[in-house]
Amino acid sequence: MEKNTIISVKDLTKQYGNFQAVKGISFDVYEGEIFGLLGPNGAGKSTTLEIIETLREKTSGEVIVDGLNLDKQPAEIKKIIGVQLQSSGYYPGLNLLQLIELFCGLYNRNVGAMELLEMVNLKDKAKAKFKDLSGGQKQRFSVATTLINEPRIIFLDEPTTGLDPQARRSLWELIRTIRERGTTVIITTHYMDEAEYLCDRIAIIDAGKIIALASPDKMIDDLVASGFERPKEVKKANLEDVFINLTGHSLREN
Repeated sequence: MEKNTIISVKDLTKQYGNFQAVKGISFDVYEGEIFGLLGPNGAGKSTTLEIIETLREKTSGEVIVDGLNLDKQPAEIKKIIGVQLQSSGYYPGLNLLQLIELFCGLYNRNVGAMELLEMVNLKDKAKAKFKDLSGGQKQRFSVATTLINEPRIIFLDEPTTGLDPQARRSLWELIRTIRERGTTVIITTHYMDEAEYLCDRIAIIDAGKIIALASPDKMIDDLVASGFERPKEVKKANLEDVFINLTGHSLREN
């Protein structure tokens, strides 16, 4: 099946004075996939995302988003992407329903606020303030706000950091649901199990360069084929599976 490229990055660089944060990277993202950007802190992941999101100026290179050239049509790119806000971006006096209605006004969209809250499992919190939500609820609401302008692509920067196992897995299922609706998802994460579960393909960035790009399965198979063996026997479950099996899959939230 022919895959449509929705994001094309060619020879992208970002220079801060003498420091080169991104060193000529190139990659494509296919329409309808979950694409992961992985790398240590300071590797250039967030800088790369912020450039594609039109939030940061690039030094050189070419970025095309859904046929739109970043240099010529940044305002058009903004209209078709959803970017997860940090928690400081929400007005403290408004409840979740009012916040969604506010964003609908900003985006000039008419989205069913209750349906959106139901999709992210927050219908019963419609009248709650953002600050009163649990960590997992805050992250799910934050993802919901990226969907208001019905984007073709959403960007999630470390969406499950600091969440307990149930909240993490709930967010994973939400991200998969978003992809099933036809939205392309780009995610950064420090959790390898998350990348392995969610991502169709991943690019590993280190010191401003892409050092590997493939599906998680292909990367693992290549490593095994090179003669790598884990020192410990691989079991059919891990400790997180044990924890969730014992405490239940359901979210426990205030």
